[in-house]
Amino acid sequence: MAKKPGNRRDSKHRVLRRGESIRADGKYQFKYHVNGKPHFVYSWRLEPTDKLPVEKKPCLSLRELEKHIGYDLDSQLDPVGKNITVVELEERYVRTKTGVRDSTRAGYRTVQRALEKEPFGGKKISQVKVSDAKLFLIKLQSDGRGYSSIHSIRGVLRPAFQMAVDDDVLHKNPFGFELATVIVNDSVTREAISRDQMRKFLKFIHDDNVYCKYYEVVYILFHTGMRISEFCGLTLKDIDFENRIINIDHQLLRTSEMKYLIEATKTNAGTRKLPMTEDVFRCFQAIIEDREKPRFEKMVD
Repeated sequence: MAKKPGNRRDSKHRVLRRGESIRADGKYQFKYHVNGKPHFVYSWRLEPTDKLPVEKKPCLSLRELEKHIGYDLDSQLDPVGKNITVVELEERYVRTKTGVRDSTRAGYRTVQRALEKEPFGGKKISQVKVSDAKLFLIKLQSDGRGYSSIHSIRGVLRPAFQMAVDDDVLHKNPFGFELATVIVNDSVTREAISRDQMRKFLKFIHDDNVYCKYYEVVYILFHTGMRISEFCGLTLKDIDFENRIINIDHQLLRTSEMKYLIEATKTNAGTRKLPMTEDVFRCFQAIIEDREKPRFEKMVD
């Protein structure tokens, strides 16, 4: 006659509870359901006081695991989602960011590569405490990463963990602290060069046999404030010689895969019309006159 499930016992004659069982290799198993789907946890020990079998890795007992699962279900937290790693969480977060620029997408890839190299990236998100998050950022700085780089990494991890909180996977965001309270801001404030330094630099380029061909370009950049990407993206129709106006509404970028693309200016304020001084006007004329007419004009995007 078959035994009732409630009367199943292990080798020590202990009654196994509903969902508990023992496999042929002696490992305990607990089966539970989330949204109708079965899930399993395993352990070599039934109770915390049981001895771990020889040569087996330390683990929580099955009954301890059941308590964790029970707490998660009672508090409406997803016990399965908590088992994903930090890298997997970052990947999931990035998949929700559609329509971002290529430069932003490249930044996400940089963060992912950094996480994959660090033990922290393989840590389960349910095990990440606030102190773990702080120590991870401190380690990055001690390993030589700059403040801005760490700021970028934390700038992805913070909203990624917040997504897990919003999804009811975690109770608290471990990256909810201010970065300046954890690591030293060693970034150097950029200072604009003086007018005298600009003159000396332009004179060097003008007189040098190698760099003299770039004189007009550097002069224009100094006297208009254009970004390099904005200047490289200029077409003839963007330069209004009659009214002496430069129209800036896009930039030319190159990806790490050596692919060229056209994007809008970095910010909305970057879209602007710049007046040309007489010197800038002459520099543009010189560039266009010296430009060899290509057989076919290059097309980007």
